[in-house]
Amino acid sequence: MDYLVAGLGNPGNRYENTRHNVGWILLGKIAEKYNVKIKKIKFKSTYAETEIAEKKILLLKPQTYMNRSGEAVLSAAEYYQIPPENIIIICDDIALPFGKIRIRRKGSSGGQKGLENIIYLLENDQFPRIRIGVSKTPDDMETADWVLSNFSSQERKTIEDLAEPVCDALRLIIEKDIDAAMAKYN
Repeated sequence: MDYLVAGLGNPGNRYENTRHNVGWILLGKIAEKYNVKIKKIKFKSTYAETEIAEKKILLLKPQTYMNRSGEAVLSAAEYYQIPPENIIIICDDIALPFGKIRIRRKGSSGGQKGLENIIYLLENDQFPRIRIGVSKTPDDMETADWVLSNFSSQERKTIEDLAEPVCDALRLIIEKDIDAAMAKYN
């Protein structure tokens, strides 16, 4: 495997349509585009293998809860000896306006618990991430309640409409042109 692409989320039907599951939703759309099913089981995850830009890609849906995402990512990365710079994470971000894409080459978790756990277990923050805005927490809600709240049907459509730009950004990153991806989508 050349790259690991992990979409973050929480397992179980209860979380299927929640803001925290943006990574899972979009990883599913990526799998559809490349005509693969994310159904193999290993690395505390479900996964599929595909090819993007002539590179072998592992599409990974951690089956741990969000705040333990690093366990799955570390397990797969160690097994395939994938360096951090070839691990790409797709996740939600409450600091971004709804539906906004932000690509980062490396950096802090920004408070995102899945990223925080990945950074902690990899002992490294030098991996790209595609963050998807789910809007800031309303004043009358706790952050945990907000990220575990369900999308409206219109919000879900907006997220699903991000599949094409996210696939394009992913391809650019894999082609080693993260600067182009950042210039185009940030």
